[in-house]
Amino acid sequence: MTSREGSRGSAPAPRPGGATTDTWWKDAVIYCADVQTFQDSDGDGQGDLPGMTRRLDHLHDLGVTCLWLLPLAPTADRDDGYDVTALFGVDPRLGTVSDLRDLTRAAAARGIRVVLDLVINHTSVDHPWFVQARRDPASRYRDFYVWRDEPAPEDPGDLVVPGVESSVWEYDDVAGAYYLHHFYRHQADLNLGNPLVRNEIASAMVRWLRCGVAGFRIDSVPFLFAKGADGAGTDPRPYLRQLRELALRVRPDAMLLGEVNLDYPTMRTYFGGSSGDALTMQFDFGLMQATYLALARSDAGPLERALGERLSLGPMNQFATFLRSHDELTIDRLTPQEQDEVFAKFAPDPRMRIYGRGVRRRLAPLLDGDPARLRLAYSLLMSMPGALVLYYGDEIGMGDDLSLPDRMPVRTPMQWAPGPNGGFSTAEAEHLARPVVTGTYGPDYVNVLMQQQDPSSLLSDVRRLIRLRRSSHEVGWGDPVIVEHDAESVLAHALVHGRAWTLFVHHFGDEDTLVDIPVPPRLGAQDVLVDALTGERHRVHDGRLALALAPYGRLWLREVDRELA
Repeated sequence: MTSREGSRGSAPAPRPGGATTDTWWKDAVIYCADVQTFQDSDGDGQGDLPGMTRRLDHLHDLGVTCLWLLPLAPTADRDDGYDVTALFGVDPRLGTVSDLRDLTRAAAARGIRVVLDLVINHTSVDHPWFVQARRDPASRYRDFYVWRDEPAPEDPGDLVVPGVESSVWEYDDVAGAYYLHHFYRHQADLNLGNPLVRNEIASAMVRWLRCGVAGFRIDSVPFLFAKGADGAGTDPRPYLRQLRELALRVRPDAMLLGEVNLDYPTMRTYFGGSSGDALTMQFDFGLMQATYLALARSDAGPLERALGERLSLGPMNQFATFLRSHDELTIDRLTPQEQDEVFAKFAPDPRMRIYGRGVRRRLAPLLDGDPARLRLAYSLLMSMPGALVLYYGDEIGMGDDLSLPDRMPVRTPMQWAPGPNGGFSTAEAEHLARPVVTGTYGPDYVNVLMQQQDPSSLLSDVRRLIRLRRSSHEVGWGDPVIVEHDAESVLAHALVHGRAWTLFVHHFGDEDTLVDIPVPPRLGAQDVLVDALTGERHRVHDGRLALALAPYGRLWLREVDRELA
């Protein structure tokens, strides 16, 4: 046995109503950005929507097809926009709804769709709904939240921010009752069991979509019906189906990307089961965590196992693969021993850790700024089946600021050029939304302008990998084939879609190694394969490849005829 194969649908995705819909999200290149720290257009120290629009050419040149924006709605600003005071509208610091429409139009002209973070699990306690709910038990808004005379029992894992909060229940002196909050106490959970709350969410979604938005990343999906809420235990599928059907009625190419950090069998439920008509996409937390364990061990085994356990998805669903995001790098799905290995390798200083389960570092410093390991990590990410998610600034190897609290070290201003504030803003440093990173990862050493002019830079490499990925539809639609061999430090896998395929080889070790790899029969009889990254040719003997791999080596092997086409 030389390969293990999964299966994946390859037909155009049917809509729940029976018609076909645009499946652009199947192989999307999604770029996550925080408007507040991306580009300031008016010198007030805050990034804004006009600034984001001004920088769209960078995304277009990079190869991005979808821009995911962190929350835009009005906020009390105690959790970087996730403590909303309205479900629709743009926080005045970031611009206006008109600015958002301008952005979506300008992005569409460059072939880029825009999706927004949709926060529907909770609101700020400063939201007018909660203000009225706490004051008047007879208010229509009282049942918009979850109240109890006494706290309900809690289980481990109910609290998302342990060490910061000690309970999911908070007593409110004004209301004379306890309210539910799975996150911070200043974020009261909405009662999704109340039809009026669902109506408000639906109204906000429609208004966003009519601004030109192509879908939503839905925050904290499993907590929408979590223990303690009035809808606790409710099957999430009917409500998620309603949201998806609503989005598709307004915009036929709309997609819903869910934050669901659960095991693969449970994730199937959030996709909608065999019908696949609930969430369009989900982040692949399992594959991400296996990647870091593999990198920590210099052993491909964790990734091979994760790929083998991964769900086979139909044409209506997709995974979003990623290495970093705006949150902590969570490793909660690993065993305690595996977590210790990852912490010891990538977060040896306790300041680098958070919530007992996460790492609050960016990718570049986490890998010690090693260009070879960074290029391996990006090549590995882009070779995984599914859509691709990049976090802003990682394409140039930005650093972090561990002096900032909680999750903020990775949310510093984008570094566009050398000099003060890295081209982010003309404001004085004390007026910036957040301080710019200093030291060897500061803008004098790490910035877009310098790397644009250097064909050997990380930015140039990432751009080239994205270009290759976008020309390889097997990555979005393909069947994964894990190729077995004897080198523990080497991952070999192929993605196949119809007659198109790519065989990927990645070496996790820091020493030269020799590996003998069987070419899977599914790829057909081959005499010579060419590495799409370097143009180097590799001869196949009796169906096998003998490869000499340098430390952190990577290969994207294809048929010679395909590369010449």
